[in-house]
Amino acid sequence: MERAPAPQHIQKSRLGRDALVASICGFVVVLMVGASYAAVPFYNWFCRVTGFNGTTQVASSAPSSGPLARKIAVRFDANVGPGLPWKFEPEQTEIEIPIGQVTTVFYTVTNRSARTTAGQAAYNVAPLTVGAYFQKINCFCFTEQTMAPGEKREMPVVFYVDPALAADAENNGLNTITLSYTFYPVRDPSPKPLAAGEGDKRKGNL
Repeated sequence: MERAPAPQHIQKSRLGRDALVASICGFVVVLMVGASYAAVPFYNWFCRVTGFNGTTQVASSAPSSGPLARKIAVRFDANVGPGLPWKFEPEQTEIEIPIGQVTTVFYTVTNRSARTTAGQAAYNVAPLTVGAYFQKINCFCFTEQTMAPGEKREMPVVFYVDPALAADAENNGLNTITLSYTFYPVRDPSPKPLAAGEGDKRKGNL
């Protein structure tokens, strides 16, 4: 008759199996956490490339073709998130421009508090299908904004509506685009570089 495995061997086998299962579970958890962090920049990249969810595009220059005869109205919306003591509004609420024409508009921002505060603007356009055609050449939303106590500032947006919009059958009846911004507070603003000689002055005061 065959001998039954010794209890000690059975225990070692179970411990080895449990350790393997635990290692696999740990690897899966690490993989899922890593994927969740990677999903955020991937989603942002996807939105920028495709215009998904109304995300506007970034252009380095004016369109190669001239403005079209077709015109479109662009409305400007401004919002401030909770915790940021700023007044934020467009200088014009609506303009009408030829498709393909490079246009500059301004928003004004005022820090109503007695302390320095910082904010970052999130943005999109409506309808959402227009995101791929709304091209920004310059925008305050590209960088974090820091405002001194009581400071008021004009912030430009340089943009154009891509002439390719006119060839998109889905947007044949489109007459109005809304560009919307929301400023959110930045809790830990990025440190600004010191001006030349400022670092030496600080050392001398120590």
